[in-house]
Amino acid sequence: MNRIGLKKNDIVFVIRGKDRGKTGKILKVIPEKNRAVVEKVNFVKEFIRPDRSRNIQGGIMEKEAPIHISNLMLFCSECGQGVRIKKQTLRDGSKIRVCSKCETNLEKQ
Repeated sequence: MNRIGLKKNDIVFVIRGKDRGKTGKILKVIPEKNRAVVEKVNFVKEFIRPDRSRNIQGGIMEKEAPIHISNLMLFCSECGQGVRIKKQTLRDGSKIRVCSKCETNLEKQ
């Protein structure tokens, strides 16, 4: 299984699908299925049945559905677009993710 280079709270750029070109923050990563839930991307309609015992009215609700990791790229604020990432080892031995184009640190943006 491939290692996922994206984490929760990363800003990502959608490169394929009906929401191509949008950016959003990752809300949840599902590594078993190689998917992520991105804020305001890939909305689907969910039909809720009314339940009087729990005081639920019912109707149609929209929510974000998981999108495959291969359709996402990490967003670089310097480049202004989705970019590939490289791992760089610092002198103290810690590893960080950097933009492959402009060498900008992509950690904690």
